[in-house]
Amino acid sequence: MPVPLRLKEKIDIPALLGELEFLPDWSGDKGYIRMVHPELFVEFLVPEKGRGIDKPYPLPQLGVNAQTLRFLNFLTDNVIKIEVAGLVVNVPHPANFALHKLIIAQRRNKPDKIAKDKEAAVRILKALIEKGESGVIRKVFKSVPDKWQKKILKGAETIDDSEIINLLKDSQPQPAKLR
Repeated sequence: MPVPLRLKEKIDIPALLGELEFLPDWSGDKGYIRMVHPELFVEFLVPEKGRGIDKPYPLPQLGVNAQTLRFLNFLTDNVIKIEVAGLVVNVPHPANFALHKLIIAQRRNKPDKIAKDKEAAVRILKALIEKGESGVIRKVFKSVPDKWQKKILKGAETIDDSEIINLLKDSQPQPAKLR
């Protein structure tokens, strides 16, 4: 979603989701809105740019405010389509999602959220490796800037899984050898 959002007409997301039995909920102490249903919740996120902001990002064209999230484009750059209950939904490719979790875990303050992010990353990366998709992990890892690769490796080194660490390290470009 481009920021700032440009729409020709205003869309009242809370009203639309309200028709589907979603209720508004204000997440966290900052007042980020999310829509909650007994079976799932919908959060509104926008990419965090520059120094970032520590308050909700207003999206008046949608009738909501959103939370800014660093590295969000990493999740939206490589999506897959899945069908859920007759709806086709775009979701981040599992490799992108898992590597994003390794970065985000380092930015968390709460130990339980850190552990949850790391566990999700390991489970997804292991499943991809078991399915023979190590090449996809390598390709996604190589696609991000060097600075992000270092953050991913730093996160991987805290999970104590040599298979994942070696896969990522082997994916890094090797410095040219002097003759």
